[in-house]
Amino acid sequence: MHRATLVAAACFLAGLTAAAQTPQAATTYAITHAKIFTLAGSTIDDGTLVIKDGKIAAVGASVEVPAGAQVIDGKGLQVYPGFFDSVTQMGLSEISAVSSTVDSSETGNFNPDVVAATAVSPSSEHIPVTRASGITEVLAVPASGGFDSSGSRAVLGGQASAFSLAGWTMDDMQIKRSVAMTINFPTVQTRSFDVATFSRRERPYAEAKQEYEKNLNELTDWMDRARHYAQAIGHGGPSDFERDVKLEALAPVVRGQLPVLVFADRARDIRNAVEFCDKQKLKMILAGGSEAYKVKELLRSKNIPVILRPVLTLPTEEDDPYDRLLSQPAELAQAGVKFAIGSFDNSFARRLGQNAANAAAHGLSQDDALKAVTLYPAQILGLSDQVGTLETGKLANVIITNGDPLELTTELKYLFIKGQLTSTDNRHKRLFEKYSNRPKP
Repeated sequence: MHRATLVAAACFLAGLTAAAQTPQAATTYAITHAKIFTLAGSTIDDGTLVIKDGKIAAVGASVEVPAGAQVIDGKGLQVYPGFFDSVTQMGLSEISAVSSTVDSSETGNFNPDVVAATAVSPSSEHIPVTRASGITEVLAVPASGGFDSSGSRAVLGGQASAFSLAGWTMDDMQIKRSVAMTINFPTVQTRSFDVATFSRRERPYAEAKQEYEKNLNELTDWMDRARHYAQAIGHGGPSDFERDVKLEALAPVVRGQLPVLVFADRARDIRNAVEFCDKQKLKMILAGGSEAYKVKELLRSKNIPVILRPVLTLPTEEDDPYDRLLSQPAELAQAGVKFAIGSFDNSFARRLGQNAANAAAHGLSQDDALKAVTLYPAQILGLSDQVGTLETGKLANVIITNGDPLELTTELKYLFIKGQLTSTDNRHKRLFEKYSNRPKP
């Protein structure tokens, strides 16, 4: 009986934890008398937004509140689409220093069949922390590096998955299972960091160039074989060829149905990546792009969008101006290059809004700064029919604040994910409250 009591207590506590991370039962909500930033048109100064069955049912200045709806008085509050973090390892890495909690990459250099969604942990403690900052959906990208990643950055890292930040399982959370194929474009790298000695290590240029050419030739070979495999699928029966799951995963890429998310930072590598994708007829999205400003005309002419690394980062070169990365978003916007800003991490995903705000402080318009973490990532990743704006029929991933969501002092008052009022409780908040209330000596 004592054991049964302990089990029941454990189940009860587990239920409380799950309740804090999981949306409530489906219902209808109406947010009234709020200032609504739809990002799809003009701002509505005194509007109503209706949420029903997980989606936005109506939004406007003269919307009728449905009978039985739970009403939230939004007077003095502002309503926005939730933020979209367009490159993370969310759910793939928990404690970066503990390898058993990290599943952000696979062994081997070419893993196109890997799908991030299969490895995401919905119970990750990073998820509640991240959504408490107004981020309602993310793209989990395998083998994409970052502070929270470990293991090798494979040339073909696998398929990135988009999901909302609330739910019991990936089926509950998933927006799109396969959004883009990750490519860490080969580079001539002579300098590396040796963790064992905590020092930089140099190697001969010839050796680095040989490795670069080997990886590039192998990548080209994978694409060529995938193209032949895709043709065999289209013109033969299952018995006419031997199934290869890796080539099968690449078939949508070479057909132009699935974009490639190409990680490259140096201007030389970006040019090489663009040339490669042109030759292979691949739909390219540039990720990283620390020196995208140097090739902005090329990116604009090829209509290649960029997902930028955090701007709150040191410049690439020691002779660069301190604000080189901070001012790059404004420079790209002026050049007509479509871009978004991603966190490229888990631990610092909560700073996504700060990165956009600092870009605005260095020349980017306030409108573009907000869209760089809402609408633009949705457009770049082909998900703007579901998220990114407040429009009828879209997922109700909505944040309600008492001011500009890019400002540090702004408070998140209500959070809706897939139409459900979602808790903003998280580990950081609990620890803050615990140690704020500790007894005084």
